[in-house]
Parts: sequence; C-alpha cells; structure tokens
Amino acid sequence: MTTIPKNLVCLWYERGAEDAARFYASVFPNSSVGAIHRAPGDNPSGKQGDVLTVEFTVMGIPCLGLNGGPTFKQSEAFSFQVATEDQAETDRYWNAIVGNGGEESQCGWCRDRWGVSWQITPVVMTRAYTGPDRAAAKRAFDAMMTMKKIDIATIEAAVRG
Repeated sequence: MTTIPKNLVCLWYERGAEDAARFYASVFPNSSVGAIHRAPGDNPSGKQGDVLTVEFTVMGIPCLGLNGGPTFKQSEAFSFQVATEDQAETDRYWNAIVGNGGEESQCGWCRDRWGVSWQITPVVMTRAYTGPDRAAAKRAFDAMMTMKKIDIATIEAAVRG
C-alpha cells in the first residue's frame, strides 16, 4: 500500500480473503486487488507465510480483507449496497453472488460464499420508496417485501397502482 488510506472498510474472513477480493474484482466495475500481505509469524488464525491481509477495492471503496479465523462471523449488520440501473444489471450481480456459492435472502439482500451481505438495489426501488407519493411508496415497499431478488417490472407496476 503506497498511501495508507485514512479510512477503509476492514472485512474479517475466517479464511479466503484473497479469493473473495479476486471474486469481487471480477464481478464489479471499478474493483481491483492490491497488495497481499503474509503473516510474519504464526498466529491464532494461521501460520507464518499464510495470507494475512489483502488490500482491495470494491466499486471504488477501499477495503482490507483480514483472514482472522473463526472468531467473528459476518452478519447483515454490514452490507455492500449496489445501486443497479436495470433488471439486467440487477440479475448479473445477483446471479454472480448467489450462483457462486452464495445464498438468497429477502428484499434484494443476498450473501456471498464468504458470508458478506450484499443489497442489490435497483434505483427504481429507492426512488419509489423515498418519493413524495407516499401511497405509491407503500405499494412499492409492500411489493418488495414479498421478493428475494428485486423485480423492477413488479415495482414499477406497484408504483403505478
């Protein structure tokens, strides 16, 4: 890391931080894998020489993946929210995460195979529930509550009433 960022997201992985970073870089634009740092000595989560941390960027957000062992688990208390423009983009990200060992959840949420939570959120959904027409917002919100992956056509129909 040439310049140490003042703030970055540190994600704790049981193991597999490098694989996760490479997966994110292959799926999301403006994402990349940077330096990989190996443990200078044995530690509770591994041996000297094992990958300890991985510097990576997800959609422009600087991150550090830490292979910390099984002590802490990922939860929905942290998630990446990805705003999508259309159904094709929504489907592409959803299918990449879920189709590679991840799992579906509700309301546009899914979890990757390392346990990191993702919200794949079409901008039409955000505009609908934050818009000035509160009746349309409720219809869109109620429709979303029945979904796993967000279906844009259904949200748009709900907004129209």
